Order: sequence, then structure tokens, then C-alpha cells
Amino acid sequence: MTAPERTATRIPPLVEPAGPLSPRELGRYSRHLSLPGIGPEGQRRLRAAHVLVIGAGGLGAPVLQYLCAAGVGRLTVIDDDVVEASNLQRQVIHRTEDIGRPKAESARDALLRLDPEARVRAIHGRLNPENALELFAEHDLVLDGTDNFATRYLSNDASELTGTPLVWGTIFRFSGQASVFWPEHGPTLRDLFPDIPAADSVPSCAEGGVFGVLPGLVGSTMANEALKLICGIGEPLIGRLWRYDALAATAGELRFGRDPGREPVVDLEEATVACGVEAPKEPEEAGRIGSAEARALSERGRAVLVDVREPWELEIASIPSARSVPLGAIEADGWRALGDLPEDSAVVLLCKAGVRSDRARERLLRDARRDVRSLTGGIIAWQETVHGETLVY
Repeated sequence: MTAPERTATRIPPLVEPAGPLSPRELGRYSRHLSLPGIGPEGQRRLRAAHVLVIGAGGLGAPVLQYLCAAGVGRLTVIDDDVVEASNLQRQVIHRTEDIGRPKAESARDALLRLDPEARVRAIHGRLNPENALELFAEHDLVLDGTDNFATRYLSNDASELTGTPLVWGTIFRFSGQASVFWPEHGPTLRDLFPDIPAADSVPSCAEGGVFGVLPGLVGSTMANEALKLICGIGEPLIGRLWRYDALAATAGELRFGRDPGREPVVDLEEATVACGVEAPKEPEEAGRIGSAEARALSERGRAVLVDVREPWELEIASIPSARSVPLGAIEADGWRALGDLPEDSAVVLLCKAGVRSDRARERLLRDARRDVRSLTGGIIAWQETVHGETLVY
């Protein structure tokens, strides 16, 4: 039984072609020039394109490298983060010697090593409601490889307001997704997922982990979609959510359409709230505790330190007096996971930077109201405050 034939979503090329190719370009891009649908004209379209890449991390690394290598004429990369040692397992655009540098600048320099004649603009900053519309409007195409819901929806809404096509991707642990949102030709992120999820509803890559090669697979798929859109070839992922499972080595897709009941995006108000307002927190003294105070309470026997990280993380840095009880055990068993505790002792939970310890505290307080606090800044802050060391983690 054969699969039913489906009609491909045909779109026009995104940009008009630039002028004739130089001898250097004819040699450098010769493998494109012989491809049906690309050829010299398609290569000239690539050279004419102005593309914005949001994020120079796991997804941004392959996206930027492949777009630059393919001959995209102008690239802008925006990222407010700096390179850390833990990035190098998957963010292959950066090097060990780039640790501590702004990612956008490190990525720009890597692209110039790849092609000294590339035109790359690096913005060390965050996409925000103040700059999003201007940045989207001045580019032909945007690729979003960020790792938080607020920026993803900000990108989607800016795309809808400016009409700029958006290539979107996401990764988590061993799975990844990609799609193309182009309001003129199909549905958008809000047709697929109407509401912005809570910021802490899914663990970040730092908390949940990510398979090192996965960003390369998903990021390459995003770059593939970008080249197709620029040249006007193939069937783009418009109205299709591509999904990949690295463990099973399987890929599939979810088809979706416009939601006829959805209100159109008219401004960035909701995205502004999501980007700028944190969830309300309890007073510092009630929910959190600093390293100096936690150490003093522990040394006087008035607090029990509980490290909720995974056992392998203790090899990076640990507090000898702390109990090791991973977050998963606390979420499953609550207070029982902690074992016997002195009734009059506070419990101080710690993790890498304070995210998992906050979640552990919330779980424990569902069972009983006791003096349980989350260590502000986690083991990173502890090492800095107690030992005067900067922890590379």
C-alpha cells in the first residue's frame, strides 16, 4: 500500500539575486552551482540575503557555521551570554580559549576564520521587546535557537507583526523539534501552542541535560530550512513540526494549521510581560539563604545541608557535610527521601545555582511546613563566598 500523495507547499524565493559571482565565489560554491534549483542564481540569492540568528549556543553554532559556509551574504548574531566550559560539549563554534568571552563575538570570529570575507555583525545583548521589531524588519529571515519560552514567543510575535519568516528550533535531552513560521504562508507558534508556558515548566539544558550531538542535528535542519526559503526550493516546514528522537534515531512530523479562533498578534505586550516579569518570590529570609549564613547555621548544628544535584556533579565540587539526595528522589518521596532529621534543625537545599533547590523546597513544603530554605546561587555562590574560588561548571 502506497502512502497518499500530498501537495508540497511551494513558496517563492525569499530574496532577489545579487549581481554576478566573482571567480572566488565560482570556485568556493561550485558544488551549489551544479545543483538543480540552486545554480548560479540561487547562489546569488544566498549572497543577497540578510539573516538574523538569535543565540550563539547549541543550535546557533551549526546554524551560523552552515549559513556562513553556504555563502549567505550578511549574518547578524545576537546573544547576551558568555562562553563557559560546560558549553563546549555541544556549542562547537567556540573554543577553550574563548571561555569568558561574549558568545556573539566568539561566534563572529569563528565565522571570519571560516570565511575571511564574510560579513558578520555581533550583538552582545538580548533580544527584547525594545529591539525585536527593528531587528526583524531589517532582516530577510530570522532563525531562533534560544532556550527559553519568553524569547521564543517574542520572536514569534515579532515575526507576525513584521511579516518576517522565522525558522524555529528547540532541543531537550535526546529530542529536538523544528518548524517554519511565516505568517504570510501558514500557521505560527501561537497556532501550535497558543499560550506562553511558565518559565520553570520545563528544565533548562543546564538542569535537564542535552545530548552533545543533538544541537548539530537540529541546527543543521534549521539551516537547511533557511537555505530552502532563501532560494525558493523544496517543501519548507510550514505547517509541519519536525521531531527527532536521537535515542531511537527516528524522525517524524506533526501537521498543524491556522487556528481560526486565535486573535491575531497586535503588539508585544504579552511577550513584554513574559520577558520582563519574574514569578513572585517569598521574602529572602523565608525562602532563601545566603552561603555565609548557611555555613554558620550548619557549623552550629542548627541546619542540615542537602545537596539535590546528581551524584556525578559532586565530583566537580561539593560540601563534605552535606547530604546527597538528588532532586528526583525528593520529588518522588518528599521528606522521606531525606531520612532522619533533627526536629529543631533547618534544612538548607543546594544545587548548582539555585533552580533545582527551589523546586525541591516547593515539593517538601507540600508535605509539611518546616524551616526549609534554598541556598541562593547554589554551590557556585558557596565556593565564591566560603572559599573565594570561581567555580567553572
